[in-house]
Amino acid sequence: MAMASSLFFSTPIPTKLISKQNPFSLNPLICKLTHKPLRNLMVSCSVSASSIEAETQTFNSTTKPSKSVPFRVGHGFDLHRLEPGYPLIIGGINIPHDRGCEAHSDGDVLLHCVVDAILGALGLPDIGQIFPDNDPKWKGAPSSVFMEEAVRLMHEAGYELGNLDATLILQRPKVSPHKESIRTNLCKLLGADPSVVNLKAKTHEKVDSLGENRSIAAHTVVLLMKK
Repeated sequence: MAMASSLFFSTPIPTKLISKQNPFSLNPLICKLTHKPLRNLMVSCSVSASSIEAETQTFNSTTKPSKSVPFRVGHGFDLHRLEPGYPLIIGGINIPHDRGCEAHSDGDVLLHCVVDAILGALGLPDIGQIFPDNDPKWKGAPSSVFMEEAVRLMHEAGYELGNLDATLILQRPKVSPHKESIRTNLCKLLGADPSVVNLKAKTHEKVDSLGENRSIAAHTVVLLMKK
């Protein structure tokens, strides 16, 4: 064991580096541990990660899943900061509140989350890569546009919605008076029967930014089934 340690740490490593980065936590899928100094290993990992990131930028909206399977499951998550002067739009419904989501588009946290879940199920890049927030054409855009594209990609790949389960997380306002309107509009955008679309809402028990009414978040799980 002493011999293995001396080989791996053949080059002196500053104490601060060890405390911040556990050398054994490096992802084995990106790089393999060798007898090279840790510094060289970290550089190698960085280059590999950069190459992967560059490849994802070449996404084509007509990309289809690489393998046809009977069903696919996807998870979506989104969070937006709440600020005065913005409308609060959830599921395409304008909810009365003293603040809304700060975002490049309309900041609809639920629709963004659903879009990401569908894209994830299809094995495609996330909403931020397909609709980048530095593109002026998406400035203030309604999130229904993103939903339409996600649904189009789903049908193009030969799938339809099996079911969807979404959870909104916000301290205020109360979602219950608007829940059915949100779910009805969500079904319309998805072209789905209400029986397969479920929507829940929870507070964050006054904990962190969500509980302090400084942000709003959503989780969504979708099941896509082969037509």
